[in-house]
Amino acid sequence: MEIETPPPVRGFWWFNALAWGLYSGLNLFMAVTFAHFSSGMVLICVTLGIALCLVSGGIRGLALRQAWWESGGAGLVLRLLLAIALGASLAQLLIWLVMVLALHWGWIVMPGGVADYRPAAALGYWLNTMVVLTMWVGAWTACHGIRRARHSELARLREEARRNAMERDALRARLNPHFVFNALNNLRALINEDAVRAREMVTRLSNTLRRALENTGDASIRLEHELALVEDYLAVEQVHYEQRLRVQRRIDASALHALLPAMALQLLVENAIKHGIAMTPEGGELEIDIRCRSGALCIEVGNPLPPQAAPAGHGLGLAYLRAQLRPDGHVGLRSEGGRMRARLVVPQ
Repeated sequence: MEIETPPPVRGFWWFNALAWGLYSGLNLFMAVTFAHFSSGMVLICVTLGIALCLVSGGIRGLALRQAWWESGGAGLVLRLLLAIALGASLAQLLIWLVMVLALHWGWIVMPGGVADYRPAAALGYWLNTMVVLTMWVGAWTACHGIRRARHSELARLREEARRNAMERDALRARLNPHFVFNALNNLRALINEDAVRAREMVTRLSNTLRRALENTGDASIRLEHELALVEDYLAVEQVHYEQRLRVQRRIDASALHALLPAMALQLLVENAIKHGIAMTPEGGELEIDIRCRSGALCIEVGNPLPPQAAPAGHGLGLAYLRAQLRPDGHVGLRSEGGRMRARLVVPQ
């Protein structure tokens, strides 16, 4: 899954500082226009702007680090409101401390010579800070939510495009030109030698190609239907490899009604023939072992390891299967006793 890239930190802080700088300037303008202007008012406006800049940036950083958006709408709102209430309290506490020290040392002048921090006035300051901070955090939260939604949609579209490309490539692999050409050449030879077998091969090849074209997308099918496809495919390959291809089947009858991704077993069998039987001069035995265990369909397909390292393979088929499986499914390879075994687990 693609990891979301966090918003740029430096850009936010520049914008955050600009916004609170403008807010401080607006407060100074209101103080000059509608109130008694004093050095104390200037200090309050500047300190409030700096405090809210730091608090809003802290809330943003905390929300991103602790992934508040993952808690859902109600959890996000509750966390933001608590953070805003605490942030507004810290901002007012900082202003009170600065004002008390500045008045004590005679740096500023206030009307009446003292800062008004009676309970009603303090509550009014806190509520005013809460409203302004809530508006700013709400605006940033909405922008971030839109960005997340857009990022999620882009990620979904990329995944869908990747999956469509994988399905296209898997379909192209199913219609491997070598397989089709070999089948047609073998069919031409059989027409004169064994007409009955040639007609049977035409039917098998037709079934294989038709189902390869039909079984695309996210469809799941029953194992018994997938086995019918595999038998048609193996019959066509048997004509080409003759005695080099020997198939051993161990199939639990209770697994026949289990569901699996369309073409999953056929892809494993095709890989086993392509990267095992075809690469071994004397051929070998293809094993198909299928059973149900602990509520899951377990499929193992084995093939002999070739005497020389084969070209890189299995990647496309296995990647396609992983894309088709649910998160609790599994597909993998292991080498064991001179054989390669592909294992597919499909929860039911």
